[in-house]
Amino acid sequence: MHTVRRLLLLCALAVASVAASFGPALALPQLLIDMRTNEVLFENEAGLPWHPASLTKLMTALIAFEAIETGQASLSTPVITTANALSVEPSKMGLAEGTAITLEDALYILIVKSANDIAVAIGETIAGSEPAFVDMMNRRAAMMGLSGTHFVNPHGLHDPRQVTTARDIAMVALTIRARFPQYDSIFATRTVAFGQSRSHANNELLTGFSGTDGMKTGYICASGLNVVATVYRDGRQLMAVTLGANSSRERGEMTAQMLYSGFAGGYRGTGRNVVDISNNLGLMPTDMRSNICGAGAAEYAEARKAVFSAGLDGQISYLNDTLVPPTHTVSTLGRLANVPLPRPRPDTPMFAWTPPSQPAAIGFGDASIVSLTPSGTMVPLPRPRP
Repeated sequence: MHTVRRLLLLCALAVASVAASFGPALALPQLLIDMRTNEVLFENEAGLPWHPASLTKLMTALIAFEAIETGQASLSTPVITTANALSVEPSKMGLAEGTAITLEDALYILIVKSANDIAVAIGETIAGSEPAFVDMMNRRAAMMGLSGTHFVNPHGLHDPRQVTTARDIAMVALTIRARFPQYDSIFATRTVAFGQSRSHANNELLTGFSGTDGMKTGYICASGLNVVATVYRDGRQLMAVTLGANSSRERGEMTAQMLYSGFAGGYRGTGRNVVDISNNLGLMPTDMRSNICGAGAAEYAEARKAVFSAGLDGQISYLNDTLVPPTHTVSTLGRLANVPLPRPRPDTPMFAWTPPSQPAAIGFGDASIVSLTPSGTMVPLPRPRP
């Protein structure tokens, strides 16, 4: 039975591959990477400018992890919901102004619930203000060689200037997984429990594709449905990126199909490292609003079903497993409205960088992807607020 199912899936992969050569309807950015070697196994339009939506929060998390690594924060550092944080649009946690939670809980809420107010609160906690944190995000992107990326906010709500590519967002995700494995459980968690409420991640693969252990989804009208998914099977680790899907079905099935083919040997590989992909710097980011939320959305949705039918009634599906990912319970620390936010240390950029003698590269062959260390005058690190 397993052999028959495998043959059916492989046949479906072949049909889908032929369908992909017809028309622009399936020309969405996609990328499949071997996480052990950073080899690109498959890519389509991976350098095309795209709005990141909540995939932005991967960079927010990376900077938070680095702040913990350098001692500028800890997992127990209080993150306070300010009026500015609460002013953003949903999805958000919606805690009362001045409420504090630990940075650890804030990171779970950031990734699992994808709460925009918590993204701002984390940025304010790390950098002292939202604009200062966004500046850190863009400086970090430049240091990593993310030539197709620019951030305007730490959460991903739409701004026409907020842009990335599948190549760039994959590099952020690969950096997180290579440098900070201690936080893998955050990305593998599907549910955040707070009191009687339960918030679930929207990553379809976490519950339907065996071996999935992360990472993040995103959605706004201008981007469509985005996902970065990581899967471990039989000693191999693959990462898949899909941008611009029309529905959660399409996003999950397209990504699972790509991963299934990767594990089954359906891609011979390109022989290129992810950094070798070129970003299309002369193009404006694709705006999916009219197709996803506009007057033509229903017609576009039907066209997508015709082009990519996996997961529809009576059609093959790549999300056939039944998984129960872990739950994380969060709590508040009470009201800490009068605790001052941290400020950058004097005369020392938060991420001033001195290249080590032997860069701790993670396979990109790029000295910008190393542990960041403070430089300049020795200034005592701030301590977590009480």
